[in-house]
Amino acid sequence: QLLQYALQLGSDAPFFIINKPGLGKGRGEKLTPIELSLSAYTLLLVHPGIQVSTPWAFSQITPRQPVNDLAEIIQQPADTWKDQLINDFEPVVFSKYPAIAEIKTSMYQHGAIYASMSGSGSAVFGIFEKSHLTAFTFPEHYFVRVVNSL
Repeated sequence: QLLQYALQLGSDAPFFIINKPGLGKGRGEKLTPIELSLSAYTLLLVHPGIQVSTPWAFSQITPRQPVNDLAEIIQQPADTWKDQLINDFEPVVFSKYPAIAEIKTSMYQHGAIYASMSGSGSAVFGIFEKSHLTAFTFPEHYFVRVVNSL
């Protein structure tokens, strides 16, 4: 029942209830826990202060079925995800908000092994080898956080 209350707050809220990696289906109410360790990596989160309308983003896409099962992709090493783990929202959001696309491009230029926009936007996260996160800057008004996973 707690998950149902969390869904009223937002589709991604149930992830905070189970507090472990999981695959979400539906609106986020169908969660399947997965084994995933990112302890060898440093994560970079960047939010440019752009608000993307979730209803608009959903109206612009036709979700694709991945070639491989998402659970199988995630079990592979993170440096193999780039061409397999794709956010269907990125093409439409990036075309309307090029600054968000630039964040992802910059992460790859600075050594990310994987980068993606989170959900319908506008935060972008990058996964870096712990020793490979080089110093690079973003505009002052961007929210930027570096996280070393446990």
